[in-house]
Amino acid sequence: MIFSRFPVLAVCALALAGCASLSTEDEIADAAASSVPELPATWAVDGALPGNVRVGWIEALGDPLLNELVLEAQANNPDIRAVKASVDASRAISRQARAGLFPQVSGVANIDQTDSPDPFAVTDPVFTVTAQAQWEADLWGRVRAGRNAAYASAQATEADFRFAQYALAQAVASAYFASIEAREQVSVARRTVDALAEIDRIVRVRYREGFASRQDTAIAGGDLESARDNLAQAEVGSRMARRALEVLLGRYPQDRIALRKTLPETPPAPPAGLPAQLLERRPDVVAAERRVAAAFANLDQAKAARLPLVTLTASGGGTSTDLFNILNGPSLLWSIAGNVLQPIFDGGLREAQEEEADANRRAAIAAYVSTALSALRDAEDNLDQVQVLAGRELILENAAEQSGTAYALTQLQYVEGEVDLIDVLNIQQRLFAAERNLVAIRRARIEQWVALNLALGGSWENAEAPEP
Repeated sequence: MIFSRFPVLAVCALALAGCASLSTEDEIADAAASSVPELPATWAVDGALPGNVRVGWIEALGDPLLNELVLEAQANNPDIRAVKASVDASRAISRQARAGLFPQVSGVANIDQTDSPDPFAVTDPVFTVTAQAQWEADLWGRVRAGRNAAYASAQATEADFRFAQYALAQAVASAYFASIEAREQVSVARRTVDALAEIDRIVRVRYREGFASRQDTAIAGGDLESARDNLAQAEVGSRMARRALEVLLGRYPQDRIALRKTLPETPPAPPAGLPAQLLERRPDVVAAERRVAAAFANLDQAKAARLPLVTLTASGGGTSTDLFNILNGPSLLWSIAGNVLQPIFDGGLREAQEEEADANRRAAIAAYVSTALSALRDAEDNLDQVQVLAGRELILENAAEQSGTAYALTQLQYVEGEVDLIDVLNIQQRLFAAERNLVAIRRARIEQWVALNLALGGSWENAEAPEP
């Protein structure tokens, strides 16, 4: 009779469980969205292009070598592998929390035999097999809230992993461009040494012929040695840049990596989408929003922990001296029990836990706002830099061209004795400074273009990164 009531109890428990009030996704989304300042309909920076945000920015650069390096880094970089392990751990934790929704079943098998000295007989062995099931009737949603918290935390970790993938792609591209720029700066430094060596030769010839002073030879020689020192620094900087790239790829830093000869051309600025869309697309903002969801679920769990805890326990088994008849009717034993635990006095423990969960919820919302505003600022800054760097590159190209013309004319004037050596050296320093600045701005512009794609939440692949 008691056994026949067990299904009824289970059905009632499930029905009551459905009445529990847990935070919904709409409530969580409203709490996160309402905490962010009102967003404009368009970006504040003038010139942001309309349209959907670009995906596959590596292909847009048209550099197959860079694409290969990014794929290598995604597979071998130790930091990204550590984040991937965190994703696996968070998924396992989510499954652990979900397990609490199901009955926990365990079994015990036992053999007992008593032996005694003669003249008493040896008793037959007694076999016992028992199975026990225990289930918490989640009437108030405590277990489901724990599952929701673990699941939202796992989603946040997965979003962190996607953002880490995006950031690693950007870091590889940045290190790649820096390595190419460093090599180009070495070329500029070598041309500087060659030019100063030629000036030093001319000055020495003119000195022997009486057309230059000893001071001129000292100045030319000193500038040549300084240029050689700059070349040595540029070469070691170039080697260090390549080693940094190799470490990002998970390789041993031995300065053996292949690079293209020049920086790629910077593509046109990508479409920027809308500010509101950015908060739904950028993985770091998504991760912060999922942590808000986890905080809401933790608060639900803390509230439910103050309500009665209902558990159902059932056990059954058999005891017999005959193992093959242990589950026959006369040998069977079974029991079923229900238990209700109502906290009465805990010294304020559960109330304090609820207050802690509520404070953590408010902190998670504040962290979301901070992440969202940082993402919006990042996008606005990079949209601003697109136009600034493009304009600066044009200015520096013109400066390098004008300095080259002035240097060529000054060299001829010096040979004819129309200008002093100091004039030649000053113009020459302007020329090589302009060339160095032009190489640097070209690297900064292509690097900023990549940073803009990341700031807008654009994936480095042609399609969104597959689920980790």
